[in-house]
Amino acid sequence: MASGRRIGVVSHRSGRRDLVLYDQDDPDACIASLPLTDDEAEALADLLGASLMLGQLAGLRSQAAGLLTEQISIPAGSPWAHRRLGDTRARTRTGASIVAVLRDREVIASPAPSFAFQTGDVVVVVGTREGLDGVAAILAETEPDG
Repeated sequence: MASGRRIGVVSHRSGRRDLVLYDQDDPDACIASLPLTDDEAEALADLLGASLMLGQLAGLRSQAAGLLTEQISIPAGSPWAHRRLGDTRARTRTGASIVAVLRDREVIASPAPSFAFQTGDVVVVVGTREGLDGVAAILAETEPDG
């Protein structure tokens, strides 16, 4: 904010969202929290530009011929459950990028190499068809070599 105050939205795994106001002297301390209804959260996202960003991403997709997005699940019994994203070496091996992980009702954007997969995670991958197929093959490995 222009006043130097920091606000944020906390999205809980339960689906609840809170608008929070941080202490000006201690940016790690929350001084107020307001629960948001689904309609309020959607309106706030629109105000903050989520709709604009989604529109820009749609435009990028149409401009970037050959750039695809795919969702790949980590099934029960997968050797990748509890393994780190960095262990896949997916980007190095395929040129495709893991840009997010969907877990329960939460989106984990730009997960770090130290991020550990869990059974039921849905991995969002961006790349060429060949790259996406490569990441799918890596995540289908029965004995990861990472």
